[in-house]
Amino acid sequence: MLRKSLFALMFASILATAVFADTLAIGSKLEDFTLKDPKGKAYKVSELKGEHGTLFVFLSAQCPVVSLYNDRINALASEYAAKGIPFVGLYSNDTECLNWVKHHSSTTYKFKTLVDEGHVIADRFGAEYTPEIYYFDASDKLVYHGAIDDDRYGREITRNHLKIALDEQLAGKAITRNDIQAFGCSIKREAE
Repeated sequence: MLRKSLFALMFASILATAVFADTLAIGSKLEDFTLKDPKGKAYKVSELKGEHGTLFVFLSAQCPVVSLYNDRINALASEYAAKGIPFVGLYSNDTECLNWVKHHSSTTYKFKTLVDEGHVIADRFGAEYTPEIYYFDASDKLVYHGAIDDDRYGREITRNHLKIALDEQLAGKAITRNDIQAFGCSIKREAE
């Protein structure tokens, strides 16, 4: 019985890794899509694009890691919106009701947030975590994917991955580290 349980657990783990290991590759093009904000207004992503592209951050109303990042995310969003890179938050968890997301978004973030019902965009991107970043440049090409920095608590940050990448991009340089493993809470998908 224990052997069967272990086998089933290993198989499920391998299957989950295979299903969600496919993330957009650096250089992939952003396909336009439409999602609603928490109040129900629909937005085409192409309408939210800035002079220097669009940055997507996968968010959660319940993830403690996202909670630790909220101030840092807002500060980065404010700084880079002024430089032509708007942030767009995506709520993709099946476990979060719309009222919860609406309250969290309106009381926490100062940038546009959208609801990814059925985690369609999370699946398209291959997103696994909250927070997880996907930055597309002005030509809609994915140029950065991954973590914001290297310390979830914000006390001992040794590398601000996202800030460095955005600054390199804005300076016209190649991004030196463009795919950094994200970490946080897993995106909760409906059972199939």
